[in-house]
Amino acid sequence: MSSSDIFIGETIGTAILILLGGGVCAAVTLKASKARNAGWLAITFGWGFAVLTAVYTSAPLSGAHLNPAVTLALAIKTGDWSNLPVYWAGQLLGAMIGATLVWVAYAGQFRAHLTDKEIVGGPGAQATTAKAVEAQEKGAGPVLGIFSTGPEIRNAVQNLATEIIGTIVLVLAVLTQGLNDKGNGLGTLGALITSLVVVSIGLSLGGPTGYAINPARDLGPRIVHALLPLPNKGGSDWGYAWIPVVGPLVGAAIAAGIYNVAFA
Repeated sequence: MSSSDIFIGETIGTAILILLGGGVCAAVTLKASKARNAGWLAITFGWGFAVLTAVYTSAPLSGAHLNPAVTLALAIKTGDWSNLPVYWAGQLLGAMIGATLVWVAYAGQFRAHLTDKEIVGGPGAQATTAKAVEAQEKGAGPVLGIFSTGPEIRNAVQNLATEIIGTIVLVLAVLTQGLNDKGNGLGTLGALITSLVVVSIGLSLGGPTGYAINPARDLGPRIVHALLPLPNKGGSDWGYAWIPVVGPLVGAAIAAGIYNVAFA
């Protein structure tokens, strides 16, 4: 695979991943969406199918890492670090493109949601409603969850541990079951296995933090949230942003170490 193929494949694949994954979050969250309040099952399966679609689309070009944590783990496993910067650059750019496309697709719903006083607060709002209280939460705006993850209980040690644990599960599954014959990315069957693992992680471990398990998936859309001209969007919670970046990278390194000791 050439550097250009890797960059293009990761950009396209990660954009699809975030478009469909962020899209299901928007569908469930936003006012005037037909899927409003569809719940956690819709989100977890939506993200699983997003992984499946993105991997099948980009695998012929780049091996479909779509996740800096997966790229890091493969570099540790193989000892080849030469393409890591190209993978990471494509993944971050793709995540930002995908998040922007979510905004384009749901532009009317974003506008309706962020001008509803029960959601964003302000004069005339019922201050006791859950939506208004949620909107006033320090650091995170009322639609940030469409773009990035956030904890239900803000405890840095627990939140970091949760992201590390979830990523260990994901990366071990990729390294043991998901790789193609060349070992440089996900294979056809591996794409299906990995997407089901993502659903499982979401159902079992996603409750505390929203299971980023992917630094680009969280950081790229968070940057887009900070830049988009959304009315009443609130903060992008940069005080939390390091956890869904550091946690998955640490988890990936641990998983790669476990693989090299136990499976290689």
